[in-house]
Amino acid sequence: MVDFPSLSPYWPLIRFLVPLAITNVAIDLGEQALNRGIATVKEDAIEMLASYGLAYSLMKFFTGPMSDFKNVGLVFVNSRRDRRKAVLCMATAGVIAFVLHILIAYTDLGYYIINKLHHVDESVGGKTRKAFFYLAAFPLLDAMAWIHAGILLKHKYSVIVGSASISDVVAQIVFVAILLHSNLECVEPLLIPILSLYMGALVRFSIVGLGYYCNIHDNIPDSSGLDVGGDATIKKMLSFWWPLALILATQRISRPIVNLFVSRDLKGTTEATEAVAVLTATYPVGHMPYGWLTELRAVYPAFDKNNPSNKLNAATPVTKSHIKKFTSCCLALSLTLCFVVFWTPRLSEKILVDVIGVDYAFADLCVVPLQIFSFFPLPVTVRAHLTGWLMTLKKTFVLAPSSVLRIIVLITSLVVLPYMGVHGATLGVGSLLAGFIGESTMVAIAACYVYRQQKNSEMSSELVVEGEDSSPMSEVCSRTQMDSIEELQEEEQE
Repeated sequence: MVDFPSLSPYWPLIRFLVPLAITNVAIDLGEQALNRGIATVKEDAIEMLASYGLAYSLMKFFTGPMSDFKNVGLVFVNSRRDRRKAVLCMATAGVIAFVLHILIAYTDLGYYIINKLHHVDESVGGKTRKAFFYLAAFPLLDAMAWIHAGILLKHKYSVIVGSASISDVVAQIVFVAILLHSNLECVEPLLIPILSLYMGALVRFSIVGLGYYCNIHDNIPDSSGLDVGGDATIKKMLSFWWPLALILATQRISRPIVNLFVSRDLKGTTEATEAVAVLTATYPVGHMPYGWLTELRAVYPAFDKNNPSNKLNAATPVTKSHIKKFTSCCLALSLTLCFVVFWTPRLSEKILVDVIGVDYAFADLCVVPLQIFSFFPLPVTVRAHLTGWLMTLKKTFVLAPSSVLRIIVLITSLVVLPYMGVHGATLGVGSLLAGFIGESTMVAIAACYVYRQQKNSEMSSELVVEGEDSSPMSEVCSRTQMDSIEELQEEEQE
């Protein structure tokens, strides 16, 4: 009988990541369900899809930074007091987002951002601003769900988080189906995906909220003890969060920037509206095979023993070596999925026709952009793995330059590629890939910088040991050294 004891450390990683991967895929499925709610409208389907796509991508710019507050819950929330501070931060951010939505919907600021910058006609611009107004309360609801999701992940309740996201998608699909049979299709078609989006988010928030109160609230102290560093301050939370928020904000603003340049490149013509509609349809489909790799960021904080909050879970047999090998396997799986789905003849078109409900002529326009998405897994994996490691060390500030480089590379590509004959949705997705590569390169440079600092600190500790003959090793050896020794011992036992 063949035994595989060396595989046992990977089961906790699989059990933790699978629900989160399902969460990410579920979000993309939800977007496709919402797109279908627009695509099945009998009149002006492409115009409606473009309007909703513009409003939704702008709204995601506001919700993106808030979703990264789940990492604050994952790393910092050790008590009910910490949770109250985190909820206060998110409630404030949600109110600010609500006000900005109203301003964009009903002032000249919105007219300039949507109509003038995107070079869309009055009809598309008006529908986009109306959709943006309807979405005003969504960031607050989404933020409340994410902070509780982070706390659940800290306590290894990733199944609840995954179940909440699946329920979110199911609710969206059900309500799209229900509302398509109502008179909304004639009165206000934009409300079909938007109301479905709200209902899904409400279901998700209810599940993670109940999961928190039933499993965690009564089992954590009102105040954090010194063994986990005491109570986290709002300043510490925001210092940890803002680089991650900046990165995610630039990721989310990338889609509106792409929509803007693609639309302006085609001079606001019918082809411009069609290109934005193609981007709206291909984003969720292209994102599905690799998007779940982003959740690898949560693996290091949840399992790495350097995180003080995991000292109680020291018996977990997961080392850094296991995490690295696990990450490599995930990358290989994602690359395989991308090339099978997007390069198999007629498979991607069939997905678009059957899932979103577009016609074959429109689906043909999506083939090349989807094939470009096949190359996204590599930079996404590098970024996620190194970001998780830096989150564990609470050194997220070194990640901030990567967001700046991403935008610079993205805009440069959007300006230069049209001179090389690249236009439309292909221009948009190709520029996104260039931005991803630039961002992951800068994250790698930041990680090397931190690693170098650790090595220098290690060498300094060795000099202290040599200079203090009377001091026992345990009093001066750094935490990094001790962890390295423990990991070597664990790897010898594999």
